[in-house]
Amino acid sequence: MTAQVPARPAPPPAATGQAAASWQGWGPALPVLALGLALLGLLFRAEAAAAVHTWTISTAYNHGWLVLPIALWLGWARRERLLALAPRPAPALALLAVPAGLAWLAAERMGIMEGRQFAALGVLYALLLAVLGWRVCRAMAAPLAYLVFLVPFGAFAVPLLQAITAGIVEFGLSLTGIPHYVDALIIEIPEGTFYVAEACAGLRFIIAALAFGALYALVMFRSPGRRLVVMALAVAVPILANGLRALGLVLLGHYQGSAAAVEADHVLYGWVFFSLVILLLTLAGMPFREDEPAAPGRAAPERRPAPSAQPALAAAGAGLALVLAASGPAVAALLDRRAGPPQTAAVRLVAPLPCRAAAEDALQCVGATISARVLVFPAAANWDAVAAARRGALGGMGDEDVTFDVPMGGGSAWRARQPPGGRGLAAAAVWLDGKLAGDGLRSRAAQALKAFGAGPGGRPVMVAVTLRPDGPPGDGMDAARQRALFQAVLEAQGDGLAARAATLSASGRSDP
Repeated sequence: MTAQVPARPAPPPAATGQAAASWQGWGPALPVLALGLALLGLLFRAEAAAAVHTWTISTAYNHGWLVLPIALWLGWARRERLLALAPRPAPALALLAVPAGLAWLAAERMGIMEGRQFAALGVLYALLLAVLGWRVCRAMAAPLAYLVFLVPFGAFAVPLLQAITAGIVEFGLSLTGIPHYVDALIIEIPEGTFYVAEACAGLRFIIAALAFGALYALVMFRSPGRRLVVMALAVAVPILANGLRALGLVLLGHYQGSAAAVEADHVLYGWVFFSLVILLLTLAGMPFREDEPAAPGRAAPERRPAPSAQPALAAAGAGLALVLAASGPAVAALLDRRAGPPQTAAVRLVAPLPCRAAAEDALQCVGATISARVLVFPAAANWDAVAAARRGALGGMGDEDVTFDVPMGGGSAWRARQPPGGRGLAAAAVWLDGKLAGDGLRSRAAQALKAFGAGPGGRPVMVAVTLRPDGPPGDGMDAARQRALFQAVLEAQGDGLAARAATLSASGRSDP
């Protein structure tokens, strides 16, 4: 006797025919979409490269490598929705690239890479809408929205997060009765001194929690209200948890009798604590999940354009979106050519003891060399060039750098940075229209207007002062002595450097 395996029931002919017809309707749109995405990647390659670089070097954004695979998985999990749909090209929706392109141009003139990346993502959405249509994009709203985490955003919040963390630590110490003194971001207890560095602000925890919280909300919940609650908790809980983590480290240093005893493992302690918090949040949300499959519904019949018209409509939508997207970079390139490169201005440093003048713009001190550089930018310069010069002068800023202020006269101050290990220091400042300018939106917007002839005629001027210790690493001056020498040299300049920069930056002054 032979066993007979029951035959697998075949799908109903009607359902099979409907699925085949649906997938066949994608044929004309997919080649156009693939070509459009390739051209879009070429057009915004600088934004993509900057994002990839940030994912690689910053622990706060290492999860960026996982965003695209997660978005593809979310799309694959919703593939059944596409069976009842077919692309309906809508060239008119390509006009959504206009506000995205204007936003890109504004962000590019203001030197905000995150803004450029968000604008490029907006152009991508406009391209998808123009080629695939509203209904298909709406069906894939969740994976498309998750692409937002491709953009490394949030660095602007670091100073605020540092202040919140220091405030939580101060409040906790006041409850314990431990003697302490808090000066901005510096916390002193009898056992030692703690500094709330940028790495301690909790940004890496918050960004990772946001990415995880968005995935958790999209997978486990369908109600918009519950998804919003999850996202709100993904912001609030890590901020509070990071403050408690910092307080715990200070308390640990107090009970161990040494602040340095917890320094080596504080990052490990933080990730263990953060992982525990995320696990507890995940378990707390499980009883409220709504991950049951939705009841199947019958899709409304679509009025699709004739098959012969779809390739033409898709090509028209993609072409219009790409042309509109390319207008911003074209205008930016034209403005950059008109502005020209910056010039180097002469500067003389005052030499306090025990330093001597080694050159007009350099001092030779005991154990270190200190130099200054002044760059005068054209009136219509892109702030991105100013910010890039400032970053280069600071030697690659890190979130674990020690930062401190040194008065420069007139109520202003230099912001000095020292990388871990004490291998040198740097301070840089920018003047605009004769006044010291920060790196915030006001200064960036004021300079952006100059590119279009809508602002005063002053020029951006950057002054950078650097200290390089003599001898190989590990020899010579320690970090504390370097800071003391650097502060003494900057204080010896008084308001001379600031006055020189203000004069060069003011409207109507002579060239350097």
